Amino acid sequence: MKVFGIGLNKTGTSSLHQALELLGYRSLHFGGLEAHERVLRAIDERKPMLQHLDPEPDAVSDVIAVIYYFYLADLQYLGSKFILTLRDMDEWLDSRRRHVERNQQMKEAGEYDGAFLTVDLDTWAEEYRRHEAVVRTYFAGRPADLLAFRPADGDWELLCAFLDKPVPDLPFPWENRDRRGVPPGGMAAG
Repeated sequence: MKVFGIGLNKTGTSSLHQALELLGYRSLHFGGLEAHERVLRAIDERKPMLQHLDPEPDAVSDVIAVIYYFYLADLQYLGSKFILTLRDMDEWLDSRRRHVERNQQMKEAGEYDGAFLTVDLDTWAEEYRRHEAVVRTYFAGRPADLLAFRPADGDWELLCAFLDKPVPDLPFPWENRDRRGVPPGGMAAG
């Protein structure tokens, strides 16, 4: 069984990745353009989409080709689990905007050659709504296969019940806290 994180970037995918590793999965998070291209190559060759990832992971999150071709993963990896990470829309848009602004600064410094350089809040909001609707529609009537999950809630019990894993005696991992120490979707202390 594979676990596919199919939420958009900046929805807590890093926290999900860390949680999956703590649960014993060999998890790949992002993997850069190389992972995206390897997945696309496998799709083009009509092979299982994770075949060219070395080593082949048990779990994947924040790999663009997997996010948008999740239905192929469902067909190729029977019995797998899918996790749609979610986040408050305004927080997500702000996080994505800050991410692009960092990319822009890095590009100016000659440290970034990617294409994620344009802030477009309206298009992003539509992308988020559309992606969530497509995923929920595709998995309608299959609650054992899809978990809509907010990593910022830190709900080990929900995640572990879905994956049939024991709940670890550890705090849920919080990755990529903002400058104030606030986890994605979380409240600042005090």
